[in-house]
Amino acid sequence: MKLIVFKKSVIITVIAIIIAGIALGLCAGALAASASATNSGRVIVIDAGHGGVDAGVLGKETKIKESDVNLAVAKQLKGYFSEAGFKVVMTRTSNGGLYGLPTSGFKMRDMKKRKQIIEESGADMVISVHQNSCPLESRRGGQTFYDPQSETGKILAECIQASLNDMEECVKKSSALPGDYYMLKCTDNPSVIVECGFLTNGEDEKLLSSPSYQQKVAYAVFKGAVSFFG
Repeated sequence: MKLIVFKKSVIITVIAIIIAGIALGLCAGALAASASATNSGRVIVIDAGHGGVDAGVLGKETKIKESDVNLAVAKQLKGYFSEAGFKVVMTRTSNGGLYGLPTSGFKMRDMKKRKQIIEESGADMVISVHQNSCPLESRRGGQTFYDPQSETGKILAECIQASLNDMEECVKKSSALPGDYYMLKCTDNPSVIVECGFLTNGEDEKLLSSPSYQQKVAYAVFKGAVSFFG
């Protein structure tokens, strides 16, 4: 497992961004832009899950597509990382999928294309954005997953989970969980899946359908991810 080593100046910059973001909330993007960050050599891959004919989970009331929420959150997350000086690679930038024609086997073609993008980018970190579902409609809140074979992945997931738990909308604190998922095995560097909430829960669905909350949850993910660097 390859460990990432960070210069003292990068750690100081990251801590400054976090403190400033906490003080001024959603102004974090502008604050990150004004900070003299030196993170241009670090590659963050942001993977917006699903897309195209694969809509993922549908909202309980509005039938909003998970794929659309994933992309909206991923774009906000890209903005935060870019303004902090990181190089950001998106696996998906439109509503379409990455599978070519929607014929048999499209799901595996889609995932293999995402893996190819991650490998070719030289990713230092991968964050895959998703929304959750559960037959028990009362389940809600953000949840992170990591590859149980990756110690750095576990640490990253715990950092992001702690940030999600700190959100004022969090009604029950959760722990980062191990998961045997394809997207967690595309690089030796830390990778996580972030389920921002449950679209099968009416309250979470209402929040996740709101652009302002999409921005807020993206900032929480960003804050947790950069705390990993420290």
